[in-house]
Formats: sequence, structure tokens, C-alpha cells
Amino acid sequence: MEKAKVYYTKNINAESLIKIYEALGVKLEGKVGVKVSTGERGSKGYLKADLIGPLVKKINGTIIECNTAYDGARNTMEEHLEVAKEHGFMDYADVDIMDGKKEIKIPVPKNSKHLEYDIVGENIENYDNILNLAHGKGHAMGGFGANLKNQSIGIASRNGKAYIHTAGKTDNPDLLWSNIPAQKDFIESMAEAAMAVSDYFQNKNGKILYITVMNALSLDCDCDAHQGDPVMNDLGIVASLDPVANDQAFIDMIWNSEDEGAKKLQERIDSREGRWILPYAESLGLGTREYELINID
Repeated sequence: MEKAKVYYTKNINAESLIKIYEALGVKLEGKVGVKVSTGERGSKGYLKADLIGPLVKKINGTIIECNTAYDGARNTMEEHLEVAKEHGFMDYADVDIMDGKKEIKIPVPKNSKHLEYDIVGENIENYDNILNLAHGKGHAMGGFGANLKNQSIGIASRNGKAYIHTAGKTDNPDLLWSNIPAQKDFIESMAEAAMAVSDYFQNKNGKILYITVMNALSLDCDCDAHQGDPVMNDLGIVASLDPVANDQAFIDMIWNSEDEGAKKLQERIDSREGRWILPYAESLGLGTREYELINID
């Protein structure tokens, strides 16, 4: 497989986000879903509405999300929409909680080891193309979160999240915590679900573009109401047509950083087997870890 192109800018602002989207050379048309974390009430690091809003408006996108499996302010459609409004997203676009009413099952790759299917919000059927707009940061369970996590856990319905988190043992959020699998099984399940979404759009001639904003680099996720402060300086933005390459570029920047705090993030990621998602996703055929970094500054 030839190297994937990963575009990079060190600048993090609304203009550079539009610039890196344009560098990808693919215009998203039709009904475009922008998958972004709306951020738990109380969290600090989620991508802010004024940063992403101009790009979302430019592509006439709808912000898409699904409800959380854990108890919080975003586990029902009504509450989730309230948080999205509080966080300013509705000032720029409509917000669609895709599993607010129903969910559907979509096929996983034939070489999957854990999941029999992926469970996603039914409203995914309404979209022609997706912009996977991730916030790169650490994560309490997955080690790190970027495009692969945003496409797996992020697009899974509430029940689908429980199904991935338990590596296929249960789709009941109430039984999630009593069915925690081996860590690598969970990591692999995320990759299988991310591949399922990729295949789903490929089969309907849709496209997914991948952008990760590497700012507010905390150890915990935007789903954490008590999210800590960043542990290292911002790294910039990466974008690609390949989610594996884009996540690999993010990881490489953390490992190549001379920032003192980078070690804390590395420890968080490796203590959760986080990097394992990359070779496993590559083995499923989702993308390649080999990439060429193209600086657009």
C-alpha cells in the first residue's frame, strides 16, 4: 500500500481549519454530517463552536452525535440537545442526535474477532458524506481519542457504545460495567466498529474526511465532566483521507515531542494499550500507518 497523505498545520483557528479541509482536495456535497463531540457538561477541552462553526457552515453541515452509554447530561436526546445548545453548536448548525429515536445494525468486517455487527443511530441513513472532526486527547478507557474513536464509539448508539465497550458481550448500558473485557479486546472492537462505518459509506458511494485538532491535550476525554487541564502544549491540526494514518500522525507527534508533559500522555496511552488500535485497524484494511506529512503553513 502506498503512503497516505497527511496534511498538517501548527495553527489552530477557524481559518486554518478551513484551509486544511481544502488541502484534502475533496468537496463534501449533499447532506453532510459533521461528527464532533459536543462535550459533557462540565468538560473543558471539547472543540469549541467558534473554532469549528465556520467550517461547518461552509460545507452546510449538520453536527451529528449519539447518546452516551454512561449516566450524565447526554444520555437522552432531550438533555443532549440542551448541552449542545449550551456549548454554542446550534449557533452555527443543526444538531442531530442520530440515535434519539431508533438505531440500526450495520455489518462489521468479515475478519472481525469480537463484534457481530455495529449498532449506530438510525439517522446515519440520512447522510451522504461525513466529516470526522475529532479532538485529539487522552482517554480514561481507550488511552487516546482521535478519528478512530470518534468513528466507532462516537457514531455508535447508546446501546452500540455498550456493545463496543464490552467487546460484543452485551448491548445493555446497565450491564456494561459488569462485562468489561480484556483491554485489547475493547481496543480491537473500536477498530472493527470504525471499519463498519467506513464500509457503510463506501457501499453507498459516500466519503469520509478525517481531521484531528490537537489542542487542550488532557489525559481524559471530553466525555469527562471533571476533565483535567492540558498536560502538554498544543500540536496543531492533521487531516487525511485515511483515518489510520491520521491517528498515527497524532501519536507520532506525541512521541516525538520534547514537551515535558508528553510523557504523561504517553503513559496514559500505553497503560491502556491505546496504540494497539493502529496495527489492528490496519490489519482490517481500514488504512495504513505509513504516511507522508505535508506541512501547509
